[in-house]
Amino acid sequence: MSDVKIGAYICKGCGLGERLDTAALAKIAEREGKAALAKEHDFLCSEQGVAMIREDIEKEGLNRIVIAACSRRAKTEAFGFDGDGVAVSRANLREGVIWARPDTEEARETTQEMAEDYVRMACAEVRHMTPPKPNPEAQTHRRILVVGGGVSGMTAALEAAKAGYEVTLVEKTGALGGMAAKLHRRVPDHAPYADPQETGVEQMIREVEESPKIEVVLNARITRTSGAPGRFSADITTESGQTRTENFGAIVQASGFIPYDASKLPELGYGKTPDVVTQLELEELVRQADGGAIKRPSDGKEVRSVFFVQCAGQRSDKEGHLPYCSGFCCTASIKQAMYFRDRNPDIDTTILYTDLRTPGYLEDFYRSGQRKGVIFTKGVVSEVRPADGGGAIVRFKDLILDEDVEAEADLVVLATGMIPNSGVDIEKPEKREGQSDEDYQKALEEAKVRMGLNPGEESVLNLQYRQGPDLPKLRYGFADSHFICFPYETRRTGIYTAGPVRRPMDIAQAIEDATGAALKAIQALENAGKGRAAHPRVGDLSYPSFRRDGCTQCKRCTVECPFGAIDEDEERYPVFNESRCRRCGTCMGACPVRVISFENYSVDTVGQQIKAVDIPDEFSEKPRILVLACENDAYPALDMAAQNGIHYSPFVRVVPVRCLGSVNTIWVTDALNSGYDGVILMGCQKGENYQCHFVKGSEMAHYRMGKIGDSLEQLQLEVERVQTYEVAITDIERAPRLINEMEQLIEKIGMSPFKF
Repeated sequence: MSDVKIGAYICKGCGLGERLDTAALAKIAEREGKAALAKEHDFLCSEQGVAMIREDIEKEGLNRIVIAACSRRAKTEAFGFDGDGVAVSRANLREGVIWARPDTEEARETTQEMAEDYVRMACAEVRHMTPPKPNPEAQTHRRILVVGGGVSGMTAALEAAKAGYEVTLVEKTGALGGMAAKLHRRVPDHAPYADPQETGVEQMIREVEESPKIEVVLNARITRTSGAPGRFSADITTESGQTRTENFGAIVQASGFIPYDASKLPELGYGKTPDVVTQLELEELVRQADGGAIKRPSDGKEVRSVFFVQCAGQRSDKEGHLPYCSGFCCTASIKQAMYFRDRNPDIDTTILYTDLRTPGYLEDFYRSGQRKGVIFTKGVVSEVRPADGGGAIVRFKDLILDEDVEAEADLVVLATGMIPNSGVDIEKPEKREGQSDEDYQKALEEAKVRMGLNPGEESVLNLQYRQGPDLPKLRYGFADSHFICFPYETRRTGIYTAGPVRRPMDIAQAIEDATGAALKAIQALENAGKGRAAHPRVGDLSYPSFRRDGCTQCKRCTVECPFGAIDEDEERYPVFNESRCRRCGTCMGACPVRVISFENYSVDTVGQQIKAVDIPDEFSEKPRILVLACENDAYPALDMAAQNGIHYSPFVRVVPVRCLGSVNTIWVTDALNSGYDGVILMGCQKGENYQCHFVKGSEMAHYRMGKIGDSLEQLQLEVERVQTYEVAITDIERAPRLINEMEQLIEKIGMSPFKF
């Protein structure tokens, strides 16, 4: 640490100079923080303030900078000295101190104490940081692999090509277009939203085939995928059995969906009469009509009446049915009803629904259907049975009239839903030493059966990841991504999903979705080429490393990494794939011997902050409460609480962490041993509807902290002294309240016996 040279800069703007003794803070930085120089400035973020810091870096040889000003979430560009080979720490004096405390004479002393501690903490943190250096991939491949040739896949390929990137588009069938190519017309995506419109699929196929930057491979599958962003390797195997290996910078999986199996709906007449069809089968009947009369399958008679049954096998808690809404079915039925009405206004078209969903401008499409004479009836179908002489009889409960009704129709159309074509969802069993390939494959098929999957189910990507051959799934088999925090992202860095494989959607939504996925894929390969992290720590140059001589080969880091970024070598030591890594630090929190760290984030950088706080002696009535706050949700919530004038205890010291999953239990035990009276962990929502930006971090922290009670009992401390909470970014009132409640709890159970 002899080459460490710290420069500390204290801002006096935004009211800091009026509320705090900034000269005293500068002295603390020099005396206790061991800063080589400490300066005050009226507005550090100003052009003059930034220029002063840059000049000091150059002339004084500073390689560590402390910015004591506003939150680290503010002025990130102004104080972005990381690219200069300088490590930077931020002391949050504005949101974290003066805005979090009342501006009164009584509060002045404790407010100053908070500020002094945060300066000490920032100096301690930066002293144990190493300026991160880019670790770019030696060779970054700029070609993008798109898996799936439907509307989503073709859109992703075209958008990437327009941006100047080469694309390989792999489609398992012999033609592009996917499900959309089977449609006669599509739901409109522009004003006046009155009539079905051309699908545009043929034009899209022409654009793909004519693009010099897009290579199309038909009748092919991906039989192996390995590597990381910037250096993926994929085996493309054609129907003839020929395999070639190509390298890619990023991957977009647009493998689409398969229709729900209507044979599971015998009560709705499917399979009992040919005149009960699915929406997709009706599209084929319309295409066969070629502009003429649409005829029913049983006898070729012209259809004069048709019933559309919505939510067929959907939005149901019956075993085997889909519990979710597929999103496109309501508007698709309106479109198909118009097929009949536009040909012959005398045809009776009735849509039976429980809830009709036509969001946004598609409400105009619904009204257009009404004007054309489409009948909308709110009802629940209980039975569809064959009628004498063809057609079917529909029995349903009319929910408006509250009566049972039977009606005969020439044709019944079932609005069945979509099932994502997302591959297998299992954790691949490890191949045992001496196990033959045949025995291993058998074990893999048995694992599929245990998971309730068909033994013959095929993988889409065939990933060579220890966590499994395909992307992890959320509920119902859709590829894991969070529509608020990180759309398109998956738990496999550099691999993005688009279209109905990600969530139920129609063509317009799929096109928009695929455009976003293509842009994310481009961002991923460009970041990999510069050694920078992907979402959510975009631009982070740090990456994990470990001390080999201290590693116990416990495998906790490889198992708990949410992103499959850690493999193992022949000796079972961890191997970090830097460009796969999201820099969350979950591996660091998992390591029981604390040998994993990042250049600018480690057990020491946080541990030294905790120890730098001035702990009052046992006779003081000033407790100390440590808050380890997730930088994505809890920390912003506290910042916004302060901005809104919501105050909290002056005895709290907040340390932002990359993710609650990075919290090592040694921080908690060290804090309590050092005399802290209580510890609060604030992370994101966990579980099925998780908000954690790193997927499993908050869940892992709750699991680890669930076992901290044993350590507290050994220390003869109350278990209530450590609390773990799920905090959303919108909890601007709740987050401060949790801190104040901990202060009240400490007053009740007493100060820590470890104060000295």
